[in-house]
Amino acid sequence: MSEQQKHFPEFYVTAPQPCPYLPGRLERKLFTHLTHDKPPALVDNLLKGGFRRSQNIAYMPYCEGCQACVSVRVVVADFAPGRSLRRVTEANRDLVARRMQATPTSEQYSLFRAYIDARHANGGMADMTVLDYAMMVEDSIIDTFVTEYRLRPQPGASASDKQPLIAIALCDRLSDGISMVYSFYDPEAAKRGLGTYMILDHIEHARRLGAPYLYLGYWIQGSPKMNYKKRFQPQEQLTGNGWVRAADRQPANCARTAGAAR
Repeated sequence: MSEQQKHFPEFYVTAPQPCPYLPGRLERKLFTHLTHDKPPALVDNLLKGGFRRSQNIAYMPYCEGCQACVSVRVVVADFAPGRSLRRVTEANRDLVARRMQATPTSEQYSLFRAYIDARHANGGMADMTVLDYAMMVEDSIIDTFVTEYRLRPQPGASASDKQPLIAIALCDRLSDGISMVYSFYDPEAAKRGLGTYMILDHIEHARRLGAPYLYLGYWIQGSPKMNYKKRFQPQEQLTGNGWVRAADRQPANCARTAGAAR
């Protein structure tokens, strides 16, 4: 194998399987392995160009006759939360975010397990063990970090008193922004709107870093479970002509006019 071939990614396609987002459709994925011998700029361009990361695999939808999944990213400098989003931020003023190296803990896994059992008991992550969770967090060749959200300590509390862990976000740092990989939270605190709050918090974190974009994954027409992603505007969508402001796009065919992230 030549040095050039070694550095260029090899792509594979999965077998068709039922789509978890659109009933009655089949999905396939185009994927490649992310390895340390791949140039960092190449990996970065993949993740900025429509691929998503799961551990050390980069993948994107490759479905016959369907283009429902559209990559979206928030334009950080132009983002201004509306009243309902400001209410979510206000409801979570008692939380403290701590960003750290992507290192799994048993406390994180306990929260992950409670979240999955309560909200996605029949999903693809239902059988994940503590080892599977550890691999999801730490098996990454790029700059990956975890944000833990805990209740703010009460006045007079000892420094050794650890506050409850409420939510977790796993993210990648890209050359032009932050990509949200996976997040979860205490299902008993669902009224806080923690999924929304974590996106808002990372938009502000990207703003402080001077990063232009927050990548949210895919926008899928006809998938109600993902509709909340549309709340974060302005967004850019990845098209055949590159990234385009969502409001500037012309109406497309039945599969590409709206949707959510995955």
